[in-house]
This record gives sequence, C-alpha cells and structure tokens, in this order.
Amino acid sequence: MAERYSSFDSNGSLWLIQRITAAFLIVVLAFHFFLLHFVNHASEITFAGSQYRMQDLGYYSLMVLFLITATFHGVNGVYNAVTNQGITGTPKTVVKWVLIVASLLLIVQGIRTANALAGIGLY
Repeated sequence: MAERYSSFDSNGSLWLIQRITAAFLIVVLAFHFFLLHFVNHASEITFAGSQYRMQDLGYYSLMVLFLITATFHGVNGVYNAVTNQGITGTPKTVVKWVLIVASLLLIVQGIRTANALAGIGLY
C-alpha cells in the first residue's frame, strides 16, 4: 500500500485551524447562498442593496471575517499542496512569502471595499 504523506502535522495548530476555517466557511457560504440566491434572487441584487446590507454591523463583521477566513484557508491549503509536492529550500521560502504578501494585499483591498460599501471613511 502506498505511504500517506501530508505536510500537515495532525497534532499541530495549523491542521486544527484549517479544519475550523473549513467548518466556518461551510456555514457562511450556506448563509450567503440562502440570503443572496433564495431570499433575494440574482436579478434583485443591486449595488444599493449591497451598500444597505454592509451598513449593518453584524453583516459587515461577518463578511470581513469571511474574507480573512477564506483567505487563510485557501492560501494555507495552496501552501500545503505545494509542500506536499516536495518543494524545499529557497523555492519553498519564496512561495511562502509570495503567498503571505498576496494574502495581505487581498485582505487590505477586501476591507477597503467593505468599508466603501458600508460608508466607512478613513479620514
């Protein structure tokens, strides 16, 4: 039988966080689909409606947390997939830092967009 290899240490914190973020994402995605595809149909979604929803602190907070969680979950998964392919040394370090910088840029731009939709200005 083939040997199972994973870069995840099943006793490590990143392994646990990956599973927790997966569970959170399933719940938030279900909420998203229910709200934006069943309660409101695609033809009823407007920019003004998005602005209105983002002005609610609970919705805004959930969307920002969703952004951060999805970014971590996705980037951590990509990093571990690359690691599982056997990348080591300098290339592994370069991939890690490129993913970290891309994640930070994505989160910053996502929060800027959420702030703009919510009418939150940084003066």
